[in-house]
Amino acid sequence: MSTLQIIRNATIVNEGRSFVGSVVVDGELIRAVYEGGELVKLSEPHTEVDATGLLLLPGVIDDQVHFRDPGLTHKGDIYTESKAAVAGGITSYFEMPNTKPQATTVELLEQKYALAAEKSMANYSFLMGVTNDNLDELKKVNPRNVAGLKMFMGSSTGNMLVDNSNTLNRVFSEIPLLIVTHCEDEATIQHNIQHYKELLGDDIPVKYHPLIRNAEACYKSSAFAVELATKYNSRLHVFHLSSALEMSLFSSDKPLREKRITAEVCVHHLWFSDADYAKYGNRIKWNPAIKSEVDRLALIDAVNSNKIDVVATDHAPHLLSEKEGSCLTAASGGPLVQHSLVAMLQLVKQGAFTLEKVVEKMCHAPADLFRIENRGFIRPGFYADLVLVHPNDAWTVSAENILYKCGWSPFEGTTFDAKVLKTWVNGQAVYDDGKFDETVRGKRLLFEI
Repeated sequence: MSTLQIIRNATIVNEGRSFVGSVVVDGELIRAVYEGGELVKLSEPHTEVDATGLLLLPGVIDDQVHFRDPGLTHKGDIYTESKAAVAGGITSYFEMPNTKPQATTVELLEQKYALAAEKSMANYSFLMGVTNDNLDELKKVNPRNVAGLKMFMGSSTGNMLVDNSNTLNRVFSEIPLLIVTHCEDEATIQHNIQHYKELLGDDIPVKYHPLIRNAEACYKSSAFAVELATKYNSRLHVFHLSSALEMSLFSSDKPLREKRITAEVCVHHLWFSDADYAKYGNRIKWNPAIKSEVDRLALIDAVNSNKIDVVATDHAPHLLSEKEGSCLTAASGGPLVQHSLVAMLQLVKQGAFTLEKVVEKMCHAPADLFRIENRGFIRPGFYADLVLVHPNDAWTVSAENILYKCGWSPFEGTTFDAKVLKTWVNGQAVYDDGKFDETVRGKRLLFEI
């Protein structure tokens, strides 16, 4: 079978433009991109895809997921969650270190890469976890084939809190890798928990979650991370920003590749507000918490102004039984990779973003920020990680079409206008209108150094 393919007459959304054109894929790579509706002729044997009226985007790069492998695979695993990801148009992901065991040594990190080589339907990288006492291990990490370091500057699932001031200063001053942080101030959170326990007892309703993990807790921790990065000229990327208050810490005055300090928001913080806790309850309980409509709108503005550089998911599946209980006992996190792109395209339809901005923040920016080699753009010589989307083929999320191992979604019952039709990973059609090529496996991502 020929490995030469042509995707004809698509509306290609790439590098700030949308235009009708065709893409020729040769094996794993993009051979050529043609603009206009002219008939591109290929003399060699090839297959064709008629993409008239459809959107062709670079594959989404999700730099923040928890696929739960190893040790927490009752919630999800690399195979199930990468399968859901490619169905959602995600072709590459970065997985977090708070698994069991935690990926805090090079040996344990490499064991996760071995699992992914065997099981992942999308391309992959894994972040090395920072603890209060693993500085020597961090120095062994090869920046060519590891995306960076993950530091929890606030306790969350897995309890990898880094709170030793000596460790913090040494990591920021001695480690040249990109440092990625979860920022919530632990002292503020504990103070707020005590306050609401005295007020309400132990059974605190979830609507108080954004008052416990409030904007002040987020700002204090994010500001401290920015202060350390500024002091030592470190490269810092702050994950899942959730408040208007934090936006003052970030700038839009430089191109992304020139920034030393960068910012990210997750889809759920752009979609939901605290008004939604009454309807969804613990299903929308995340750390950091979903906050007010004012915060949501400020985050949307920050994406559009380029104060926020990347949009990701923080995909974090739990069983619904683990999501039960009070604000203090229900697990934080939810599954998102299957629905993140279509949710963002729905926000385009609502006027929050342009198509080009969504592609910039979900595809181009992660590739630029992490210096991923030859991915994130529709360019000749780049890997053919592509997604074909019907912009007007409405469908409703239901238990029957959810692919997550945990079996639920906060979007259940939501109707999306856009639908992912086909996803290519390294030139192979891994997902095609509800069907999967189970033989496809992604590649380990490589990084420019």
